[in-house]
Parts: sequence; C-alpha cells; structure tokens
Amino acid sequence: MAHRSLTDSYAVSSQISVEDVPVFKVAGYSGIICLRPDGEEPGQPLAQEIANAAQAEDIDFAYIPVRSGTLPDDAQVREMRLALDRMHGSVLGYCRSGTRAAQIWALAKAGVRPAEELLEIGHQAGVDLTVLGERLTVQPSTRHDDSTGSRFFQVVIVGGGAGGLSVASSLFKRDPSLSIAVVEPSEEHFYQPGWTLVGAGIFKPEQTLRAEANLMPKDVTWLRNHVTSFAPDAHEVSLDDGAVLSYGALVVATGIALDWSAIPGLEETLGQNGVTSNYRYDLAPYTWKLVSKMKSGTAIFTQPPMPIKCAGAPQKAMYLSCDKWRKRGALDRISVEFNTATPSLFGVKEFVPALMEYVRKYGAELKLGSKLVAVDGPNRIASFDYQDGDRTIRVERKFDMLHVVPPQKAPKVVCESALAGPDGFVAVNPETLQHVQYPEVFAVGDVAGTSNAKTAAAARVQAPVVAVNVLAALRHEPPVAGYDGYGACPLTVENGRIVLAEFSYGGKLAPTMPLWLMRGTRPTRLAWWLKKYIMPVLYWHGMLKGRELFVRPRPLSSSRKDG
Repeated sequence: MAHRSLTDSYAVSSQISVEDVPVFKVAGYSGIICLRPDGEEPGQPLAQEIANAAQAEDIDFAYIPVRSGTLPDDAQVREMRLALDRMHGSVLGYCRSGTRAAQIWALAKAGVRPAEELLEIGHQAGVDLTVLGERLTVQPSTRHDDSTGSRFFQVVIVGGGAGGLSVASSLFKRDPSLSIAVVEPSEEHFYQPGWTLVGAGIFKPEQTLRAEANLMPKDVTWLRNHVTSFAPDAHEVSLDDGAVLSYGALVVATGIALDWSAIPGLEETLGQNGVTSNYRYDLAPYTWKLVSKMKSGTAIFTQPPMPIKCAGAPQKAMYLSCDKWRKRGALDRISVEFNTATPSLFGVKEFVPALMEYVRKYGAELKLGSKLVAVDGPNRIASFDYQDGDRTIRVERKFDMLHVVPPQKAPKVVCESALAGPDGFVAVNPETLQHVQYPEVFAVGDVAGTSNAKTAAAARVQAPVVAVNVLAALRHEPPVAGYDGYGACPLTVENGRIVLAEFSYGGKLAPTMPLWLMRGTRPTRLAWWLKKYIMPVLYWHGMLKGRELFVRPRPLSSSRKDG
C-alpha cells in the first residue's frame, strides 16, 4: 500500500487492508490510526479487523472516525494529539484517500509548528491544508497538556453503579475498540434492591455485595476518584486528584444523594435507639434485629417527599415487618404507622387497592401528607409536620422502632453544575436521555432529570438506549433510540407475594408479562419468585454485563409512537 510521509514520524495512506499491516510492521511503524468511519463503502475493512491485525503485530492502534466531507472537530483533534503522544516511533494515519489523516495531524500540531510550515508539508504531500484556515494558528489549550494530568477518552462515564456499568458494557458490546473511562471511587458494589429482603431476614447482607473490580468491564480505564466539577462547554471533567478528563461523550451516572442530615437528630441515632433504615447496607441488618426481637410497642415507618429511589421500598419495609410479626402472633400487640409525605399511598392509582388491602390486613394506620422533621433517638420521639389547611401542625410520636427513609436529592457536584435543570438533576430529553443543551452529554439512572420511577429496572432499560445514542453522538449524528419511561417497583406485601408495579411515563401500565400469566395489580407468587431468585441473577450476570434480555433499545420513532 502506497503511503506518503509528512514527517519522519508520521505518514498518511488511503484505506489499508489486514494484509498490509505486517508490511507496515516491517517498515518500522509502531502505531496505526484509523480516521475513517466504518461502512463508508462496500467491502471496506472494519476498523476492528485492522485493530486485531495490528495487535497481532504488536502495533498500537487508535480509531478516530471523521466523517467524509467534514473537518475534524475539537474533540477528535484532542484525541489525535493524545494518540500521537502515546505512540512512540513512526505512525501511519489512514482514511479513504489520506486527506482526513493529514488534516487531523496538522490540527493536532497547530500552534506547536508554524502554520506556514504545516501548509508547506501538506503541499509537498499533495494535500491541501488551506481549508483548515485559522485553525492552524490556534495554540492548543494548556488544559490538554499531559503535564496537567489531562487525558482524553471517547466516552467518560461518571459513576460505576448499576447505570454506569451497564452503559459501559453495552457500549463495548457494540464497539470493542472504544476508549472508555469509568470514574468510580468505591471498591464495593451493592445490589440495593436486595436490602429490603435483608431487613426482613430473607437475604444475608453478603448476597447484595460484590467487589467493584470483579464487575468493571475489563477494557475500561477505571479511575478511583471523585468528580469535583463538570465543564461541558470544554468537554471536560475534573477529578479530586487534580486530573482533567476530556471526552467525546459524557455519561452521568452518579445516582441520587441520601440527605440524612436534612432531618435533625437522625444521623447521630442511626443504628441505635430503635432507629434504622433499609436504605443503607450497614443498617438493613439492624432492621431485621429490631423486627425479630419486637414483641409489643409502636413501630413507625416513614417516606419523605419525592423524588426518592425505589418509591415502594418505604412501605415494603412495613409490609414485611408486619408479616413477620403476624406469623409470630405479635402483630396485635404492635401499633404500626406509615407516615408518608406524599398525598397517596402510591403514585399509580391502579396499584393502590391491592396495597390498601394489606394496610388494613396488618392494622396499620396510614398518615398521608405527614413529613418526618426531627428525631430524638435517646428519648425515642419522632416529630412530624402535616398540613391542616393553611396551617402546619407539628406532632410528636413516641416509638419503639423507627424505620426512616431520608430525603433525597441530586449529588452536589451535579446540582451545582451547568448540567443541572431546575430540580438539580441532569436536564435531559426524557426520551433520548441526551442533555437538552449539550448533545454529547447523557444521563442514566437516578441522576437523570426524568419523571420515571428511580429504580434499577428503569436503569436497566435506559442503559442500552444511552449506549446506542452515545455511539450516534460520537458519529455527530442525532439520537436513534428512545426510552418510554419504564420502571418497576416490586411491592413486597408479604413473604411470598408481590404486587409487581410496572409502568411508564404518565403512570401508563406497562406489564412485561401477559396478563393471563401475571396481573401486576394483584399480589402474586410468581412476582415473588422473580424478585427473590431471578432479578438478582439478571442484575449481576445480565444487566451489568451488557446482556440486554427483554430491553433491546427501540428506535426513537417507535418509542414516540408508543407513547
């Protein structure tokens, strides 16, 4: 394959073949950069095929696709600059004719070499670089200098929880050549939907815990850091060690923040004085300890204002506790209250009748519009505010057991950034999950500013949609997949039965299974079997691995049509 040398260390070529790679190895090339998107013409070798051949010859390879007829954008130029810095020795860039490979090299060198010199190099190689105009004279920003700790990735994912890992796996499933960084400080990963079962003595805590290292896709760059700021205008993310990451696409998957400090007196009494919560790994076993020992007294369960993750979890704690006390014959001696700041027991009315049957069955007192505002642990007093017309009335209640769900909000680093909407969450289009202002930014899971239920089931459906749309964004194309707002709340009303609430945007019922097999508005044993045995397996071995069983992304037009 004929190629043209621009300098002693960089040459350009038209499309190469797998058979050419060993020849370039003999010629002394240590790096190959593909600047051509796959599928431009029939019979064109895939970039991955060239990458595999390069790997076999111990040649470094990078894929920076630039669409034909367009000039490289700033993100592509940054990636080219970093690739050239990484590849020591001679490097070959190729596209259809070699022009894009020459243009992006010149832009990567802009400011380092005089514009006149770059134009002359292009002229000698038979490539017209004058179309690059003033961009050749622009000094490269110091924020992309390796000395500052800056690194470029095609995709940066902030958060290694359910949504972040699922997107990373779904991306690699579609394009193994991607450079992806996952920013996640935690060494541990939790299956949080299992904590209500830990609090009921059904699961052991260890069943909900895995090492993050064992779940991270093997080809990602895992950065064990906290993000300190987002700079979407510059396509950058800053980390707590001073490093700066630049990106072609950004996925925000930080989850939601539990605001324990919002309730005075709560933090200092958690895990003692009968105060517990299934919303923390270390506290769910204390819930079970309290439930298993309680023989009489007052048990109060609370739910804060929305939004919260898994809106059914607060009442699940009550149902499972009552079921244990009923089976032990202690329920008649225990006064049970469910205080919720919401105006109804559940946000989708079709599921309320079945839930109310269990509220009555367990003799629980339902207090709507009742907000927990303070906790006195040593004296075991919980204070609530509720509205009586225009008046706010404060009520103090003695308790023997208090199960608290804390108020929840967007993480501080998100709500103080340019990515946040009025509610503090990432402002995204509810269908495409693409940011409303920054087309290269997406959100997945609880941090997304969407009206769907914040559940693992929602993140499972969102992840493939985000992956497909991120790939479109990297190609500078509009989103192609849509999310319909699906979420699922398995409302465990007793040990062995669940009301499986599945719904999409607007509270529209969205059952996965046919009604003759399982009617979600009624408690069923099948839903319990799914919750206890199938969903954990789907989570660990399906969702986090990019296996999209029943959640293949639908085309955007189909999503809009289905509502």
